[in-house]
Amino acid sequence: MLKRSLLPASLLLFALLPGARAAAPDVDPRIERLLTELGKVQPIEAVAISPDGSQLAWVIERAGLPSITVAAADGSHAHRVSAADKAGSCAESGIAWAPDSRHLAFVSNCSIDPTSTRVMQNDIYLADTAGQGAPVRLARLKGYVRALQWRGDGKSLGFLYVPGATRHASAVAAAKPAAGEIGVTGVEVQRVASIDVANGALHELSPSSLYAYEFNWSPDGRRIAYTAAVPPGDNNWWIARLYEQPAQADATPAVLVDPARADSGSLHGLQIALPRWSPDGAHIAFIGGLMSDQGATGGDIYAVPARGGDAVDLTPGNHVTPAWLGWTGPQSMLVSQISDGHSQVAEYVVTAGRARQQKLLFGVPASIGDGTASMALSLSADHRRIAFVQSSYAAAPEVHAGALTDHAPAAVTAINAGRKPAWGKAESVQWSNQGFHVQGWLLYPADYDAKKSYPMIVSVHGGPSSAVIPRWPGVGYGSVPFSALGYFVFMPNPRGSFGQGEKYVQANRRDFGYGDLRDILAGIDAVEKRVPVDDQRLGLTGWSYGGFMSMFAPTQTRRFHAVVAGAGIANWQSYYGENLIDQWMPPFFGATVYDDPAVYAKSSAINFVKQVKTPTLIVVGDRDAECPAPQSFEFWHALRAQGVTTSLVVYPNEGHHFVDQAHQRDVLQRALGWFVKYLPAGG
Repeated sequence: MLKRSLLPASLLLFALLPGARAAAPDVDPRIERLLTELGKVQPIEAVAISPDGSQLAWVIERAGLPSITVAAADGSHAHRVSAADKAGSCAESGIAWAPDSRHLAFVSNCSIDPTSTRVMQNDIYLADTAGQGAPVRLARLKGYVRALQWRGDGKSLGFLYVPGATRHASAVAAAKPAAGEIGVTGVEVQRVASIDVANGALHELSPSSLYAYEFNWSPDGRRIAYTAAVPPGDNNWWIARLYEQPAQADATPAVLVDPARADSGSLHGLQIALPRWSPDGAHIAFIGGLMSDQGATGGDIYAVPARGGDAVDLTPGNHVTPAWLGWTGPQSMLVSQISDGHSQVAEYVVTAGRARQQKLLFGVPASIGDGTASMALSLSADHRRIAFVQSSYAAAPEVHAGALTDHAPAAVTAINAGRKPAWGKAESVQWSNQGFHVQGWLLYPADYDAKKSYPMIVSVHGGPSSAVIPRWPGVGYGSVPFSALGYFVFMPNPRGSFGQGEKYVQANRRDFGYGDLRDILAGIDAVEKRVPVDDQRLGLTGWSYGGFMSMFAPTQTRRFHAVVAGAGIANWQSYYGENLIDQWMPPFFGATVYDDPAVYAKSSAINFVKQVKTPTLIVVGDRDAECPAPQSFEFWHALRAQGVTTSLVVYPNEGHHFVDQAHQRDVLQRALGWFVKYLPAGG
């Protein structure tokens, strides 16, 4: 048994104090160099092509704040657009081209402290990209503003608005400090709103009794469709309905789709996202499926008559996972989809109640998206030109734009062209297990030598309804950098993942940690048959669902010899009453914890913790609403009681996604250091 390595109680208390910094361990100079190189990459958060296809706008992070650049469609003549008095003093994003292809709307936020609990100040500006004066402020709003979307006539600008917001409208943002009457005091509601461009008049369109998540204008601009649920919004996305109403205040919304209804067919108990009106206004398409996180969209494509009727699954039995769609005609769609860990763009034809892939335009071993939704694409009005941000394990993010053809458009920027990977090459790996075809990604160690034996770190993605798709890593927590320090890195997409159709996604319902773990272990076996991995030097890590698996797997197998568990879940029964998003759980477990505690107990690491012998680092944010810190404390406490080598680090004022750059750097540094210590490379 290894000697215990415990985090002193004084350090735990210190880490929980607002603004405090937990003392970092001594840093391996290789880790410091790697973190420095990762920090040189400029993230590109969004891109939009003008309706006439002649211009691009993109949002790029400079000195930790998003800023806006406008350029010609080929990336030339790039120049910054800002409403700030001093460059870099405000966060500016949320770009949306006006129908005239000349004016660009955006959101400017000069109260940029992400940990503040004060009411936000978000202003909407309109820039004339022809250079006719400074941007004009259209609205000054106390609250949170996002998802700008023009009405077709250009006279009105729609958006999602949280009046009086004190935080970003997201379950992954740091939760509000618990105070007052819980569930009543300080509830913030996101609504569909619009402003008149001519006079800045604000109209709150959806009712205050509903929390809206996504919306879309009808082609004639007279109506809106949106997904919504009763507040609180962070919790109830998983039971959202699809609504439709006139685009005016005080209108009565009509429910078009309610997945909770027993007669909702294949949608029953599932989640819905991305409502999109057909060009003729007759139907509304959307994605429906088993989804574990808002924003991580995937499932089948459905359509429902805009004036009411049954929702129809247009893609039953699909063997890919559509994540985004855009109508290109009354009977045609452009679809972004996940297939075996790759991003694909395909044309679909819609006839006789089915949407069938007519042509696969291109597929890339890379992540793509315009920043508005998962795998979204920015299209010109005639659907002939396209733009998105692309990154992979081999190439840092750049804006890609050009004609929509049967191959992916080339990069039109060279923002990160000088960045080269410090890690090894990537390969897609495929194997079979228990009747399932399974896929994952394997990163080779930097400076790989086939004559040597190497340790391997297995990284399990979050979700579970998600997928590993290649992307360039940032400074924050992630597994790719481990390869730079001499490790193989294996990133599987086991059952429960996107990429092989809805049946595969639903295959781990009521079975967390069992079938998916068997898929992962079979994948490790497959990897070890093709490359020189030392099975006695296997590590395991992950965040969120991957954090759960990092806690649970060592209770079921002795295969792993070092673990880093990020924002994990140790006890599904206590977790049910601690988190702020309990509505996501019944679709996956089949019942509430009060109706079927046994199904929650069988997947709880805490119930098998006496089997754990693996050195385990545990990290979490103290205001995590999705995977609350008490789960990490519970697991750490149990390991300590069993004499297992363990350390717990809690980061102040952080939610499920860390925003403090010092914390982003520290958590990766600690994870790298843990594996270097307990899973040394070399051999």
